[in-house]
Amino acid sequence: MPLVPIPRRALVVFLSLSAALLVTLVLSLGTGAVPLSPGAVLSAIARGLLGGDTSGDVAAQVVWSARLPRILMAAVAGAGLAFAGAVLQALVRNSLADPYLLGLNSGASTGVAIVVLVVGSGTALAVSGAALVGAVLTVALVLALAGAGRARGPHRIVLAGLAVGYALSAVTSLLLFLSDSPEAARSVMFWLLGSLAAVQPTMIVAVAIAVALGLAGLVLISGRIDALASGDDSAIAAGLDPERSRFAILAGTSAVVGVIVAGVGGVGFIGLVVPHLGRALVGARHRRLLPASALIGAILLVAADTGARTLLAPHEIPVGVITGVIGAPVLLALLARGGNDRPRSAATSRPHSPAERPA
Repeated sequence: MPLVPIPRRALVVFLSLSAALLVTLVLSLGTGAVPLSPGAVLSAIARGLLGGDTSGDVAAQVVWSARLPRILMAAVAGAGLAFAGAVLQALVRNSLADPYLLGLNSGASTGVAIVVLVVGSGTALAVSGAALVGAVLTVALVLALAGAGRARGPHRIVLAGLAVGYALSAVTSLLLFLSDSPEAARSVMFWLLGSLAAVQPTMIVAVAIAVALGLAGLVLISGRIDALASGDDSAIAAGLDPERSRFAILAGTSAVVGVIVAGVGGVGFIGLVVPHLGRALVGARHRRLLPASALIGAILLVAADTGARTLLAPHEIPVGVITGVIGAPVLLALLARGGNDRPRSAATSRPHSPAERPA
């Protein structure tokens, strides 16, 4: 796809969001039981990057060991959930869709519940592995159910995802009810609401790679997503097979979300609300919407995690509770503005230029 110049307004938005993300990261690194000034945070980061001796430096130890891993995970996870939500809303043409539309979160939750409550293994690696396996198997089942029969389309995908999601949620609830270990049940509940308290370096790398590859790939095929968001007739006119294209993009996006959920649990509202904010800032074309949503999602989840670990210190609130408190009013505000159940398609924003037609 030929490169298309970014409009000046969108460029200003991207630069502003990038600056806001950097400020949020620095402020978050300085917030906690040991408060640090922005200068102390930047100095500690510089010493660590330049290979200086940080063994006796309290600020460097706090930044690099205690806060930076979870803040980096919050940034990449928030970015991934946000652009995944934008893609899901486009593919099923419903502005209420989110990254967990295919029952992915329910499958991951069931996997975690089985490992923790039935098998009795609560290690971080076992929990992340069980969540990823459960998510992958669930998405495969939903896509298989949605692709069976003659009546195909986005509505069938939504119904299959809802059905499988509710069934797996019931299984998870049953396992929690039958558990005779309050501590194990509490750990599962904490994971269900999302947590960055026990972030593993391996998972940070895995999530970062998945999010980077996913975002880059989706931006490259953003023209196809625009066409699918405009309806199957527009996709066919652009030379696409709507069903195959939709299923392929759904599978790839769900794989990214599965890795994220395995790392941070079920963090809600980011993928539902952020795409609406992105459209308000840069429009509906996914070449601009996806990176804008990623930046907004990263900012929101870093800010939410900062609140989760500091508002009731020394106790920690599940980050999903914070995102719910933030996301619900935003969603109600969007509803008050008269939003409908379909996101405005890229085709309605302005006609395709020859350089921007789907590849």
